[in-house]
Amino acid sequence: MTATIPDLGRSIDHGPFRTNYHDVGTGEETVLLIHGSGPGVTAYANWRLVVPRLAERFRVIAPDVAGFGYTEVDGGRIPDRATWIDHIVSFLDALGVDRVSVIGNSFGGALSLWLATTVPERVDRLVLMGSVGVPFELTEGLDAVWGYEPSLAGMERLLEYFVHDRSLLPADLGRIRYEASMAPGAQERWAALFPAPRQRWIDEFAVALPELQALSQPTLLVHGRDDQVIPMATSLTLLDAIDDATLHVYPRTGHWVQIERAAEFSALVEEFLTR
Repeated sequence: MTATIPDLGRSIDHGPFRTNYHDVGTGEETVLLIHGSGPGVTAYANWRLVVPRLAERFRVIAPDVAGFGYTEVDGGRIPDRATWIDHIVSFLDALGVDRVSVIGNSFGGALSLWLATTVPERVDRLVLMGSVGVPFELTEGLDAVWGYEPSLAGMERLLEYFVHDRSLLPADLGRIRYEASMAPGAQERWAALFPAPRQRWIDEFAVALPELQALSQPTLLVHGRDDQVIPMATSLTLLDAIDDATLHVYPRTGHWVQIERAAEFSALVEEFLTR
């Protein structure tokens, strides 16, 4: 039965982790995709529309981050910043991958920044999409996402926050994400990740300004102008702080740029990573 679940890819044990991941393409350069923190999220759910295009040019690796999806952590402990960094670094070590370009979405953007500032020798280029990683005031949308309690109606409401035009999404996406959020143990893990008061998590995930200013990696910032989850001001802050940064803003687009603008986003990223 599990073979029919597209979210399930390969599995690798490393340290306290058993990571579920997708590894596609055979390009000389490797791109690491780090998903966001929505309920029911997996690497496949987040990146399924862009992986095929990027895999034509690169080796694309997309793991379920510790605490999310089908990745397991010994003892079921709740991850924190140090755990998330250790998870990704040891995952790359286990695959024998020394250096990657990183594409991070939302929470995954913060994790991408942590990697770039903690192990800069491992990160070639950065793409940060609707990224966390700088201080901002908790939005209604993010509070709703992190405070999600399982119900089909609740998941449908969240989709309204994630995109500018719900009609562009598959009609059954709410049901699919709701069912994923109800997998055994998923809600218990989710409720423990970002308990209220939630402003503290935004502040804890922020990278200090001197560290941002010291970044040397070329960085592409991408944001939907109508993002209700992470305000566009975060990308403007990052643009001001990071020396080699470029910002691309999509109009009539919400938080899920990689879904609402899949083809355009993939082309933009490919051009950035190969120039």
